[in-house]
Amino acid sequence: MLRALELALRGRGFVEPNPMVGCVIVRNGEIVGEGWHEAFGGPHAEVKALDAAGKAAFDATMYVTLEPCCHEGKTPPCSQAVIDAGIRRLVVAHDDPFPQVAGKGISQLKEAGIAVEVNVLRQEAREINLPYFALVEAKRPWVVAKWAMTLDGKIATTNGDSRWISNEQSRAIVHQIRGRVDGILVGAGTLLADDPQLTARPPGPRTATRIVVGSEKSWRRDSRLLQTAEDAPVLFAATTALSAAEKKSLRAAGCDYFQAENSILELIDELGYRRMTNLLVEGGGETIGSLFDLDVIDEVHVFVAPKITGGREATAAVAGRGVATIADAFSLHAPEVQLLGEDVYVCGRVRHRDGAWGYKSSRTAGQ
Repeated sequence: MLRALELALRGRGFVEPNPMVGCVIVRNGEIVGEGWHEAFGGPHAEVKALDAAGKAAFDATMYVTLEPCCHEGKTPPCSQAVIDAGIRRLVVAHDDPFPQVAGKGISQLKEAGIAVEVNVLRQEAREINLPYFALVEAKRPWVVAKWAMTLDGKIATTNGDSRWISNEQSRAIVHQIRGRVDGILVGAGTLLADDPQLTARPPGPRTATRIVVGSEKSWRRDSRLLQTAEDAPVLFAATTALSAAEKKSLRAAGCDYFQAENSILELIDELGYRRMTNLLVEGGGETIGSLFDLDVIDEVHVFVAPKITGGREATAAVAGRGVATIADAFSLHAPEVQLLGEDVYVCGRVRHRDGAWGYKSSRTAGQ
């Protein structure tokens, strides 16, 4: 199963909104077939492993990180392929919460006489697919916050200068993250101050929708986002009511729009409706702070440079209301720390206010 989990990770960025799945087939103590879900719409891990094993799959044991599907989707049901191949025993790490599966695949395989064992390395399997579970169970994307800051916690000087706080190694990792997410969100302040392009360079397996939250007055008609709208989608999340003329103007510029005047949580729900699995929030401090206040940030990637700018008015990495006591502070679960040249890179999952290390529904966030 550890090998199957290792294989599953090869699909990151390629398979969303599907889950990452790995599969290993063993007969007489030897691996006879391996596979993983390689691309959305392509063959699932079980089918790839069965193809690799051929006739050796008969009377063998299959290890798979997620319950085999039992419905006709973009591909035929994997459960029937497992039955037809003559698999004798099936070991599953985690059941699939997708409504059309949700235990039905396991039941079908048991009814066919296959010995099924479930929950082997369940937690490990769940952790690699937390964004998928967030989308299926909470109907919203997994929200990842990223920022680069100085030792004194600033993301820009008092004059607004921020290029470059982090080094090239740190920025290369940011581009890798951008290349495997479905959306990249910034506030209008970042758009006005930095005129970011918000693309992965070099390109990754996914092309993210660039999302700007703000009023129509903050929209820069000469922005690089607008100029590259044909290359990567742009979504304007309006916090004030858009007129018919403003909507027409955005459409003419090649941009989509969404009315989010009541709460940014409406936007999070909308992105889930659009089947976005991973959302990267790049700031600035007010945007990231507001999402922390609402308790919807699930994971952080922070790059700390050995620089000190000072300045009372310099922009803080995380603003918003904040917490009242240190005991209320958000913390990371088993954070990973890495030295990138002179920069320190810290990443990890965020503990929510209810104590969970996973995700919360945006419908209950902030409560």
